[in-house]
Amino acid sequence: MLKKFDDKIRKQENSRCVCGIDEAGRGPLAGPVVAAAVVFPPNVRIEGVNDSKKLSQYQREKLFDIIVDRATSFGIGIIDHTTIDEINILQATLQAMKMASENLLLTPELILIDGNKSFSSKIKTQPIVRGDSLSFSIAAASILAKVTRDRLMLNYHFEFPDYNWAKNKGYGTREHIKAILTLGTTKYHRNSFLKKIFNK
Repeated sequence: MLKKFDDKIRKQENSRCVCGIDEAGRGPLAGPVVAAAVVFPPNVRIEGVNDSKKLSQYQREKLFDIIVDRATSFGIGIIDHTTIDEINILQATLQAMKMASENLLLTPELILIDGNKSFSSKIKTQPIVRGDSLSFSIAAASILAKVTRDRLMLNYHFEFPDYNWAKNKGYGTREHIKAILTLGTTKYHRNSFLKKIFNK
């Protein structure tokens, strides 16, 4: 079904080279926001590709390698916590998406973006609400973004194991918030996201 959506868009827009973009990490209290852009040949099909939130970690890791192998090109954009604090999470997310698209090794004819916002681009962009549940290329991008970010958070976990980012990935779980209140913040925390915690 997801592949049919992309095929329909290609036909409607008369575009063979279509890029899907999605992000991971808008909500966490720590770490970067990561976006991925991916372009496939029109005839590629990969069993199991879906919105990354609907997949297990094992499924995402397995599909990550297949997507990277079978994509015509893919790009990753990473905006760190400091920039998120400076420009806000929405602008940081759009910046990460733009960066991901610019890191492709080719220029697509059309960019499909998960959500209802777009970034400035010389290439035609089309926001798609719930795109990660509708579009094959956006769903694949969601997997690349999620796995990339999870791997980064695992690396950060080894620096600061008391916050258990290996498990919570920086999201505001009860355990994570308790660690912040007990131990304070780290260099990876988004200070703009912590105001409500410290105001309680």
